[in-house]
Amino acid sequence: VRRPVASRGMDLGGTWLACEADDARRRSFPDPATDDAGWVPVPVPGHWRNVAAFAASDGPLLYRRRFETALNSELAPEAVTSESKPAAETATSRAWLSFDGLFYQGDVWLDGSYLGDTEGYFSPQTFEVTSQMADRSEHLVAVEVACNREADRAAKRNLTGIFQHWDCIDEDWNPGGIWAPVHIRTTGPVRFATLRVTCPEASAERATLELEATLDATEAVNAVLDTTVTPLAAEGAGGPGPEQGPVAHQSGEQALAAGSNRVRWRVAVERPLLWWPRALGAQPRHRVQVTVSLDGVTSDARAVDTGLRQIRMRDFIASVNGERIFLKGSNLAPTNRALADATGAQVAGDVRLAIDAGLDLLRVHAHIGRPELYETADREGILLWQDLPLQWSYKGVRREAMRQARQAVDLLGHHPSVAIWCGHNEPFSGGVEPGGDGTVPAKTRLTAGQILPSWNKTRLDHSIKRSLEKADGSRPVVAHSGVLPHPAGGTDSHFYFGWYHGHERDLPRFLARLPIVARWVGEFGAQAVPDSDGFMEPQRWPDLDWDHLRRAHALQKGIFDRRVPPAAHKTLSEWRQATQDYQAELIRFHVETLRRLKYHPTGGFCHFLLADAQPAVSWSVLDHLRVPKAGYRALADACAPVIVVADRPAASYRPGERLDLALHVVSDLRVTLGDAVVTADLRWPGGQRTWRFAGDVGADSCSWVGRMEHTWPGEVVSGTVDVDLHLGIPEGATIASNHYRSEIRNVDGAAG
Repeated sequence: VRRPVASRGMDLGGTWLACEADDARRRSFPDPATDDAGWVPVPVPGHWRNVAAFAASDGPLLYRRRFETALNSELAPEAVTSESKPAAETATSRAWLSFDGLFYQGDVWLDGSYLGDTEGYFSPQTFEVTSQMADRSEHLVAVEVACNREADRAAKRNLTGIFQHWDCIDEDWNPGGIWAPVHIRTTGPVRFATLRVTCPEASAERATLELEATLDATEAVNAVLDTTVTPLAAEGAGGPGPEQGPVAHQSGEQALAAGSNRVRWRVAVERPLLWWPRALGAQPRHRVQVTVSLDGVTSDARAVDTGLRQIRMRDFIASVNGERIFLKGSNLAPTNRALADATGAQVAGDVRLAIDAGLDLLRVHAHIGRPELYETADREGILLWQDLPLQWSYKGVRREAMRQARQAVDLLGHHPSVAIWCGHNEPFSGGVEPGGDGTVPAKTRLTAGQILPSWNKTRLDHSIKRSLEKADGSRPVVAHSGVLPHPAGGTDSHFYFGWYHGHERDLPRFLARLPIVARWVGEFGAQAVPDSDGFMEPQRWPDLDWDHLRRAHALQKGIFDRRVPPAAHKTLSEWRQATQDYQAELIRFHVETLRRLKYHPTGGFCHFLLADAQPAVSWSVLDHLRVPKAGYRALADACAPVIVVADRPAASYRPGERLDLALHVVSDLRVTLGDAVVTADLRWPGGQRTWRFAGDVGADSCSWVGRMEHTWPGEVVSGTVDVDLHLGIPEGATIASNHYRSEIRNVDGAAG
């Protein structure tokens, strides 16, 4: 496939050719003279599993792509300001071949010459190809791409996170392929190998940007570095653009040695427009443009869009620009397990669905997503808890993990939405496989394995944490997620009451006994069957292929048999609704419990899981087609800006027993609700009672309202008990409502 070179760069995407690797082909495939007429066309960007010939392949695959350039032509670097002189097309121009994303390892050749290897799926990999571009006009790029299946999942080596080892993605899936764009561009003698931009300090008076660049120079030179910070106009049909003039500019001479040079500097912005989470304010952004010039001629240029804001976290309570915020969140899977197949609109749609559910935060669960995720989060003002792609247990990957941690900061550090770094999800060495047989995975149990030191928790994760802190001093860093707080350490809590362990009503009592474990809850939830259930072959009910559904679609039947047994329902439709009702109830009451502990001690939570990356019976509240389950509405209702809540009534009462419920109003608003009125109605067979409470609801608070106390008379008839709560203000509409249901049971336990 041959295409002419573009004037300022060349996109090498499109159709490549591929074949399975073997020793003979490995020796010959980099040679342009090798005949590839029988090779299989594959898309780049793409994943090889999407091609019929490789649908079951674990690779490695050999990729080839032919292209043409005009002999001795130069691809000039773009100038970023109108004042910059255009880069001259001279003998000192340099050409670069870049891969923006490759799953997971690669060996790269151009025109038969070996360029080097790659490791890591999310970070761009670049090779100098100046001599090859000058030598000939016909070229061949050849890549061996490997994404090996892990033989021992308790000692993994591929840092692919959930893409290769997760209980929400088909355990046979392989993400291998060149999943992101490939391109050639040129620079002058000095090139930006990396540019890192972070914002460690921001206030109404002053914001500071910290920049770090790796500059590659052909020889020792004195260069000029120019940095300009310009506000961006609001979003329009063509996206954001520069608005008026710069608010900061800095220029200075920099002596560079031949080879790699690391340069750090700071730029201050006076009286800045601050970026806020959507719950606290607007999201103005700025373009940071950096050029390196030699004798007035631009050699290379980079530009990133950022937001000026300051993030802090103490005892898992976050603040942005000095304003405390309780973070209501959900865990985010990739929009599609085939990362290349997700469109920008689909990725942005997931963020908007989170916003519609009232969320402030998404935890990017054990992966790094597509660029559109971060761009949308910046624009919409939703914060991100960013995991590195480490999931469960590894061995011998400490140095590589530290390197990739630094690359993650280079790639994402400028995004204001990225609020928290997390090194590793559930770093446990065993028992992490799906509990399809009803057993409880070790990750859900408070055992010595959580508390005692291990190579993953201690050596690996602490090394990653140090790398992140050294690379980015502007954000809080969490070593790992899911290690329960305990006297020797720990971070956040992953609770699965009502699924892997205990009863879904157990959470409030557990947190009352151990308040420290409530400071941040990073996972909770239950599985539910989606409406989009064609993959389950519903016509086979009740004889579904349960083993296939476990392996390929995450369904944990052994646990469903305990919680919502399929055998108790006549049709799949009935069972589906029962699973969704169960999930919705669990989510609602877990969120209400955690919001009532707002700041004392809880700083926030991340429900598990927002949406599926593939057809699945999982913990998601949105299925793979984004059809909502009942749990999505329950999550949205429980995450409304203002809620009125009661202690959850007991599942049932007997005549003569006492009902005693504390009432609270939780408000995330930044203003006081004055003269608020809470009305509580209690109804039971043959009776009704009403309570009325009045007072102010503080801004960003959990306010105690009062108590509902009632003793059931001995002659009460068995039946349903309803509790209705309403919050309003004088001469205003109802702000919030809530409803609880229980039962009165007679002495022998039968309900009316």
